[in-house]
Amino acid sequence: MEETRPYVSWELMDAFLTDAFVGYGVPREEAAICADVLLESDRRGIESHGVNRFKPIYIDRIVAGIQNPVTRIDILKETATTAVLDANDGMGMIASHRAMEMAIEKARKYGMSMVVVRNSTHYGIAGYWTTMATNAGMIGMTGTNARPSIAPTFGVQNMLGTNPLTVGFPTDEDFPFMLDAATSIVQRGKIEYYARIGKDTPEGMVVGSDGKPMTDSEQILKDLVSGEAALAPLGGIGEELAGYKGYGYATVVEVFSAALQAGSFLHQLTGIGENGEKVPFHLGHWFIVIDPEAFMGLETFRKISGEIMRELRASKKAPGAERIYTAGEKEYLVWLERKDKGVPVGEAVQKEILAVRDALNLDYKFPFEE
Repeated sequence: MEETRPYVSWELMDAFLTDAFVGYGVPREEAAICADVLLESDRRGIESHGVNRFKPIYIDRIVAGIQNPVTRIDILKETATTAVLDANDGMGMIASHRAMEMAIEKARKYGMSMVVVRNSTHYGIAGYWTTMATNAGMIGMTGTNARPSIAPTFGVQNMLGTNPLTVGFPTDEDFPFMLDAATSIVQRGKIEYYARIGKDTPEGMVVGSDGKPMTDSEQILKDLVSGEAALAPLGGIGEELAGYKGYGYATVVEVFSAALQAGSFLHQLTGIGENGEKVPFHLGHWFIVIDPEAFMGLETFRKISGEIMRELRASKKAPGAERIYTAGEKEYLVWLERKDKGVPVGEAVQKEILAVRDALNLDYKFPFEE
């Protein structure tokens, strides 16, 4: 489908986002990291985690006092190959950047490592962190818990977060393998995106408390908060489409995001206090890094993983199918399409950008104002 939204150059949007984060108290070096995480999502075409979420997920939470713009990271425990960090309700993207840097350094010395984080906030697109590993010639894995959204198999109550289980590894191709997916059929961010553009959520992705599917995106967002709606786990509702597998993987991510770091879990992560007030989310994250050099070497790993990808893409296609893709390939193709154009910005996000600009008295002029 042809893009009709106006584009804003990557440089302009990066500068604006950085200055805006600084305007709300984030130190400039850290603001630049936060901006890059958001833009990386748009570079890959994953708009549910890009500029669309800049104001409602980050700026609004800073203003509400439930997320600290200055991130104080405490190391609670550390060994040669592990670490437990406390983000103290700071910027999840900054805590995650620190955690992944530590994990990469430890894996380079000892072959494998795992670093976990507690008391954190939304950490952006999970694939950003595994890409840090692939850029270093390593395998990266990460996950995070989140606000309760997913109902267990045979249930209708939202208990688990969308809990992405994300894996990235280098290949000998122009892009790494990158599986960045929620353990629900759809992510809350995608429903927020549907609501922004006035689109219904496809039937079968969300179940109401009465057990029936829901499609009204605006109503779904309200009912997810009140507990009257829940996302179906990856696979679908019940056992027939193997939804229990998505439910199981979501649970694995939840345990890794809470139990190793003695963190919060399930309904402790609603962001709502006893009297209905907004409170910090206290999310947990985990990061695993593996260095192929500790096995048969990076180049061997890259060559074989690349061959696997090429054989998969060259396999027999279904009738009418244009081609077969491997994980991370479509995102790479989006980047090739957008790299010289910039990030497309819809009308709702345009208004948010201008509101933040004017509130901070920043000197920016955007193409969509012409």
